[in-house]
Amino acid sequence: MSKSRKPARRAKPAPVKRRRALPLLAGVALAIGILAAGAWWWNQSREADALASYQKVLGRWQRSDGGYIIDIRRIEADGKLAVAYLNPRPINVAKAEASMAGDTLKVFLELRDVNYPGSIYQLTYDPAADRLRGTYFQAALQETYDVEFTRLKP
Repeated sequence: MSKSRKPARRAKPAPVKRRRALPLLAGVALAIGILAAGAWWWNQSREADALASYQKVLGRWQRSDGGYIIDIRRIEADGKLAVAYLNPRPINVAKAEASMAGDTLKVFLELRDVNYPGSIYQLTYDPAADRLRGTYFQAALQETYDVEFTRLKP
């Protein structure tokens, strides 16, 4: 006698739990949102700190060896400066930036005008003396000079 065998039952696959995917995705989205907000806040805080540091050099500065004047009128959060350079007439300022190197505030000016074909000031703010000190590269003569500026009283 032969016994007939029943076909073996296949195990049913476990139902896919789709409901777990939604909370997981929501959690990931929330985490990304929190990280993005934190990065934005940190960047805003850094820019505000830099801008507060940059404000120290606002004003008119006169070079100690002559009538050269740097008039720093406005500073953006990214360090861009609105500057006038006078000798005694205005000279075109092609580029003007402030930057921080650690705790040191630096000012960079590039002059592009007649007799100023890319002359450059690289200055450092000395808070103890309230002075800008550094170098001036006179492009027309290809010479570099040590310079110092004192703040003019308003």
